[in-house]
Amino acid sequence: MHRTTAASGLAFAVLAAFAFGVGGPFVRPLLEAGWSSSAAVLCRCAGTFLVLVVPALLLLRGRWSVLRRNAGTILAYGAFAVVGTQLLYYSAITRIPVGVALLIEYLAPVLLVLWAWLRTRRRPGGRVLAGSVLAILGLLLVVDLGGAGGVDPVGPLLALAAAVGVAVYYVINARIDPQLHPIVLLAASMLVGCALLALLAVVGLAPLTFAFTDVRLAGAPAPWWLSAGVMVLVSTSAAYLLGIAGGVRLGSRVASFVGLLEVLFAVLAAWLLLGDLPAPIQFAGGALILAGVVLVKLQREVPGAVAAEPHAVRRRSRAALGLRAARVRETSRSDS
Repeated sequence: MHRTTAASGLAFAVLAAFAFGVGGPFVRPLLEAGWSSSAAVLCRCAGTFLVLVVPALLLLRGRWSVLRRNAGTILAYGAFAVVGTQLLYYSAITRIPVGVALLIEYLAPVLLVLWAWLRTRRRPGGRVLAGSVLAILGLLLVVDLGGAGGVDPVGPLLALAAAVGVAVYYVINARIDPQLHPIVLLAASMLVGCALLALLAVVGLAPLTFAFTDVRLAGAPAPWWLSAGVMVLVSTSAAYLLGIAGGVRLGSRVASFVGLLEVLFAVLAAWLLLGDLPAPIQFAGGALILAGVVLVKLQREVPGAVAAEPHAVRRRSRAALGLRAARVRETSRSDS
């Protein structure tokens, strides 16, 4: 039974990494067709809310006090993990390759380590320090400023700002109420994201521009709703649900390592769908970033830092909303 559970958990985690990874390559054609970044995020938020609102209400069972008690957490997720991180990530992938933007977002655990070191004045472990140095060196190679690739310097800065948003999400992630079901949190956060985006559009800070025309996928025209549908149904709704299922069965530590496959899937999808492939020096930098993140994750005790769950929310999506924490906390304790 244990082997069956582990095998199914691994399958769910790999599928979740794939679902998160293909999100960027399907979003960028919408942006290139004339959608604003805020419009793409609003489509993702509204679509995911409509998919999950009925299951969320059934899980909530009228316990509105749970929502009131966690209003601050829900607002923070909506503002940082949903709107902030996704807006920055979508803006970044209009300037730099999808894989490069995602690799920079994966620096979030390293940013947490550096922040904890500054805040507590306690030196991290050797693996954490080595991993942080490798990741920073990898970032310098990925950015490749002044190189033959001609990387737009604004793109990496936007992706790095998205990584800060992911790091904030990790900090909030440690304070999730176990009674707040992940699906309820996801649906409520998406609703908050819709409201915030509407407010930003009204005041003119994030104008909503849609273009309901064909987009280019794999060098051929495709309907806009195909990209939008994959963004909502695959890289958000299905991705988070698969991530929850995988995290429950594998535990947060193993699932977080499997989540690194997201970068591989994103690079392959961007190559096949967009002809978008990082330069060789960026591949080398990406390898250093992933090696550094692995070393950071291998350190079981990081003073003052928060254990990183898989997937930057992108998609972080990946980024990615910290929805696995409430369900996998008990399993995580058994892993340690």
